[in-house]
Amino acid sequence: MEPTHYSENQPETDLETRQNKQYRHEAIAAGLMALPNLFIRSAMTLIFLYGLLTLLLIVMVQLEVLTPNAALIGGLVLAAVQYLVGPWIMDLMLSFLYRITWVKPDDLPEHLQQFVAGVCERHRMRFPSFGIIDDGAPQAFTYGHHPSNARVVISRGLMELLSADELEAVVAHELGHARNWDMALMTLANLVPLLLFYIYQIAQRFRSDRDKGVTAVIAIGAYVLYIISEYIVLWFSRTREYYADRFAGLETNNPNALSRALIKIAYGLAAQGSESLQSEEEDDSAKEKKKPQLAAVGAWGALNISDRNSAVALVMSTAGSAAANSMSSMELERTKSAMQWDLWNPWASWFELNSTHPLTAKRLEALGDLASFLGQQPLLIFDRKKPESYWDDFFIDLGIIAMPVLGAVLGLVAFLAIGLLTESWQAQWIWLPMIGLGVGMLIRTLFAYRGQVFPHLSVAALLGHVKVSPVRPVPATVTGKIIGKGEPGLIYSEDFVLRDQTGILFMDYNQPLAIWNFLFGLLRAGNYQGKEVRVKGWFRRQPVPYLEVYEMEVVDGSQPSRTCYAYHAAVLFSVLVIVGGIFGLCVSWGSRLFV
Repeated sequence: MEPTHYSENQPETDLETRQNKQYRHEAIAAGLMALPNLFIRSAMTLIFLYGLLTLLLIVMVQLEVLTPNAALIGGLVLAAVQYLVGPWIMDLMLSFLYRITWVKPDDLPEHLQQFVAGVCERHRMRFPSFGIIDDGAPQAFTYGHHPSNARVVISRGLMELLSADELEAVVAHELGHARNWDMALMTLANLVPLLLFYIYQIAQRFRSDRDKGVTAVIAIGAYVLYIISEYIVLWFSRTREYYADRFAGLETNNPNALSRALIKIAYGLAAQGSESLQSEEEDDSAKEKKKPQLAAVGAWGALNISDRNSAVALVMSTAGSAAANSMSSMELERTKSAMQWDLWNPWASWFELNSTHPLTAKRLEALGDLASFLGQQPLLIFDRKKPESYWDDFFIDLGIIAMPVLGAVLGLVAFLAIGLLTESWQAQWIWLPMIGLGVGMLIRTLFAYRGQVFPHLSVAALLGHVKVSPVRPVPATVTGKIIGKGEPGLIYSEDFVLRDQTGILFMDYNQPLAIWNFLFGLLRAGNYQGKEVRVKGWFRRQPVPYLEVYEMEVVDGSQPSRTCYAYHAAVLFSVLVIVGGIFGLCVSWGSRLFV
């Protein structure tokens, strides 16, 4: 049976009009979650954003900070340059900083080629350019100027770890972005915060002039509008992700395929016995026989390339057999455990507010709703009851994050109290805020790196933890194989993606100095690819789950073990701040006594 496809571009006959009306009536009857009209939402968002920008430009013109022509021409020129040059800059970045090969349509797996050709024909799009990044970590994104000038980039890991229908669903999601003009509209939307921040910087430079009061007001207003516009753009992006998901579900007539892919990409729940995660005992020839689709990629054998999101951060694994269209009860329960953090932990909502993508659990719920509408069994229904409130832990975490500021404030309060009580404002007490700052930094560091016992845990077990955040870790040791770099394809990425028997997890390799990370990523990180490693560290979520590396040991000893010193450096810096404050206090007291 041919799947039904969704298209808004095809002309409607009277029969098709009646069918579409029936489609909408059935959607309401079936409880399909209504999405707002995409055109109206896009238009209203852009109108509002550019209204904010225009309002500020008008104020600047009225205050004679800008001439009308300069305001108009400057905005138009920046918009044009941003839109026209952006994709070409991305092309250059991929060519020079990533190991990528651009392939012809005939070089793609046959099923994917036919699927993409069908989607493009139905929606009057040109076949997009495809780039393949040779890395075991999964990655997929699209960019370009317009629907017929799209570039779709996928990684080797995505092709290996997804089944055929899941891969088609992910590519359909990217094609949905292209078809809905998301590339152009997001460029236009992002231009507003860019211009507002530019105006803020310009106003800052003129604060020493005679009109510094006026420019100060403009600078403050521009910065406030910049913050507001940033959150509007993020909300706009999340809305369009839902539409791309729905486009993929309707084009494939299989929302569950995208749901399974999202579970693999976002949560990292893997079955060791799945076809896509092949046994370590298989030799290379056996693996090649199991990959007839990849053998069709003409340039595949010549690829020597590697690839997080925009952590950026993409973690993925398989859930069940690559050929299966359903998940086992164990895999469903593991998925629900991973969803708990998204749906219960207050940190999840905070990170979603600051993210371009909705929480994965919410996307799964929307896709399940679409599956029900299409008369299909949803992949999963989250039916767990929250056992407790997690707001107390959330507020404790916020207090820990603010501890350095709180310590400095308490030191300042102590300084003021001593001065008021003694009626003698002695300069040596001014060191108290510095001491308080150091103490607060030390408390935050010890909390964020608490636990020096690292029990062996699987990826699936770690994902079930709800009480975890950027500063509330779960100490753990994970043993598995390095399958790719943290940012797939980036030649100097120092991070890793590790796979164990239950899933895949992002490894954050973090040294105190950025140059240290850069040199390791450029010169040494590649030596650990394909190695079985044992990693001690602290598991965190924000919202992507990851393990901050403390010690990494190669099981066969073929590469030297690595230790990350971020924890030691944070403790040392905190102690130095405290000692510096005490030293300053003692010197001040000594000088006073000497005098």
